[in-house]
Amino acid sequence: MKNKSNKIILSIIGIALGLLWLFPFYLMVVNSFKTPKGIFTDVIGFPLETTFENYKNAFVELDFFKSLFNSVLITVVSILVIIFCSSMAAYVLARTKTKMSMIVLMIFVAAMLIPFQSVMIPLVSIFGNVGMLNKVGLIFMYLGFGGSLSIFLFHGAMGGIPVSLDEAALIDGASKFQIFTKIIFPLLMPISVTSGILNVIWIWNDYLLPSLILGKADETIPLKMFYFFGQYTKQWHLALAGLTIAIIPVIIFYFFAQKYIIEGVAEGAVK
Repeated sequence: MKNKSNKIILSIIGIALGLLWLFPFYLMVVNSFKTPKGIFTDVIGFPLETTFENYKNAFVELDFFKSLFNSVLITVVSILVIIFCSSMAAYVLARTKTKMSMIVLMIFVAAMLIPFQSVMIPLVSIFGNVGMLNKVGLIFMYLGFGGSLSIFLFHGAMGGIPVSLDEAALIDGASKFQIFTKIIFPLLMPISVTSGILNVIWIWNDYLLPSLILGKADETIPLKMFYFFGQYTKQWHLALAGLTIAIIPVIIFYFFAQKYIIEGVAEGAVK
C-alpha cells in the first residue's frame, strides 16, 4: 500500500514538472497565432482570432531555407570532423602507453576548462590574418573547441576494446589506418553517437562564434533569430512565430535521434 502511494505521489510530481517545463512552449506556440491585440488581451488563453500571417511574415524575414541550409551544413560537417578526428586521436593516445601520451591527454582534458571568451579576440585575429573568417574556419574552430571532450569520451571507450584485435589484424597484414577504420571505429559507434549528440546541441544553438566569423550571406538560424527578434522586439506575434519556426528542426532531430540517445545512455550505464 505504501509503495502504491509513493508511486502515485511520484507520478503527480512528474506530471506537474512536465507541465511546468512545457508551459513556456505552450505560451510561445499559442501566442504565435494571435494578433498583437490578442496577445496583450489574454496571454495564456487560446487565440480568439487565429492568424497565419505571423508565420508567413516570419518565414520571409528569417530567410528560413537559406539560414536552415547554413545551420545544417555547418553542424553536420563539424560533427563528422569532430567524431573522426577525435576518435583517431583517442585511438593513438590509448594504444601508446607512454608518459607523453598521458600528458597530451591531460592537456586535452585541461583545455575543456578554457572558456571561449578568454581566447575570442586573438583567435578571430589569427583566423582573419589567414583569410579563414568563413564556414571552413568556423568548422575548424568547432573542431578545436569540441575535440577535447570527444577525445576524453573516446579514450575512455577505448579501454573496453582489447589490444588483441589490433595484433590479430596486424598479423593479417592490415595497416594502422585500416585497423582503426575497419575494426576499431565500428566498435566505437555508441560513443560516436553520444559525442555527436552532445556537440550538436551547442553547435546548432551557438550564436557568439558564428556572429564573429560569418558574413551576412552565411548566417545561421541563431544569428537570424537574434537580429529578427531584435528587429521585432515590440511585435511579439512575429517574434514568437519566428521562434516556433526556428525550433522545428531541433524537434525533428530529437524525434529521429531519441532511439540512439537512449542506446547511448544504456551503453554508458552498462559499462
